[in-house]
Amino acid sequence: MAKILEMPKLSPTMEEGVLSSWHKKEGDAVGVDDLLAEVETDKATMEFRSFDKGTLLKILVPAGSSVKLGQPVAVVGASGEDVSAITATATPTASTASAQPAPAAAPAQPGGSPIATASPATMPPPETIAPPAQRRPATTNVLERTSFPGESIENGGRPPTGRVVASPYVRKTAREMGIDLQGARGSGPGGRVLPTDLDGLRAQTSTELARTTATPQPIAVPGDQPEVRPLSQMRKAIARRLTESKQTVPHFYLSIDVDAAGLVKLREQINQELAEGCGTNGESPPTKISFNDLLIKACAVALTRVPECNASFSPEALIFHKRVDISVAVAVPDGLLTPVVRSADRKSIVAIAREVRELASRARARKLKPEEMSDGTFSISNLGMFGIDQFAAVINPPEGAILAVGQVREVPVISGGTIAAGHRLAMTLSCDHRVVDGAVGAAFLAELRRLVEHPLRVLTG
Repeated sequence: MAKILEMPKLSPTMEEGVLSSWHKKEGDAVGVDDLLAEVETDKATMEFRSFDKGTLLKILVPAGSSVKLGQPVAVVGASGEDVSAITATATPTASTASAQPAPAAAPAQPGGSPIATASPATMPPPETIAPPAQRRPATTNVLERTSFPGESIENGGRPPTGRVVASPYVRKTAREMGIDLQGARGSGPGGRVLPTDLDGLRAQTSTELARTTATPQPIAVPGDQPEVRPLSQMRKAIARRLTESKQTVPHFYLSIDVDAAGLVKLREQINQELAEGCGTNGESPPTKISFNDLLIKACAVALTRVPECNASFSPEALIFHKRVDISVAVAVPDGLLTPVVRSADRKSIVAIAREVRELASRARARKLKPEEMSDGTFSISNLGMFGIDQFAAVINPPEGAILAVGQVREVPVISGGTIAAGHRLAMTLSCDHRVVDGAVGAAFLAELRRLVEHPLRVLTG
């Protein structure tokens, strides 16, 4: 019997996905766990595999479509089975499906009512057009439409001579108020403009001018139009989560500037040994150890010593983690991903370096699994490689804190009463005040300072 395949939930935060490509076509045999399609979620490009076997009878959603969770995407059944009835009940395809154009709205008359259309059988008879001598000229503002050449004073028009019927006092007051009385019709006998008419004329004139004055339009220059890029699923997720973080998480920030001379020297020594093929613990060494690798290890050790910072917020309780799983921010073309280094406090520097490079490589290829990007307990974001000295990062809920790391700066420092060349490193801790108090955050940074300024303690744990 034919069965409709629906879009599954391929990541914990997925609400919709873009079906980027089909790996099967209509008529192909499908087995259990066969790769049907690839779906771009808010985290990565995930594999959509079959839970049934049979023949792919109908594809309901073309490649490139945005699909909601649970929306039908295909029909699987026995070869040759009629699926016309089941496909008729399926939900229409996603955002790429063509919609029927809505009927064009009827143009509006000046009074705001739409112009009704009529069939030839019900078309009203044409109006009798007045002779040219009796036609009224087209009006463009309120001061021109109050009287016409064929009207008499008794009918409310102004005198044929074009003279404004108003007293000298009214004329003077009108000039002071910025009102042009030419063509104005007052409430007095024969259309005479009275002092009580001036306020109404001023309001009427202002409204008319505001309505009839055209807004200057910018001149379009070829090639000057903005490029419009539709939001990817990842960018939508970033926008949603970071907006939620800044709106619901009470951030506060603590900054330190540490002596990084020892860290620089230790990194040089480790990389020199690795270059000579002297790895530690018998592990196959990566090409180089970065400052970020050392700081991941330093943060992991500091979190074991100040466990109050290794915590998360929930509406019912604070959760203090026994594991130290560090989320590492990785820039990708569409935005940002945070793969997690599990149990970072128990791993060597070389193991952390190798794992970070492997996770970052798969993050840029959009090949990370959902479980590799979730359930971190603390985050690190490093922009030092981009030349940034210092910044503050946005907390990644439900984690209680994130450390923003700048570049190692070569600066003059005072040592023993003399000025010498030194290295400094600025770091800012963003804290969720519901989880981490100021004193707790300060204690964590103090422990991190001791580890960075005496980096051999990082290696010994």
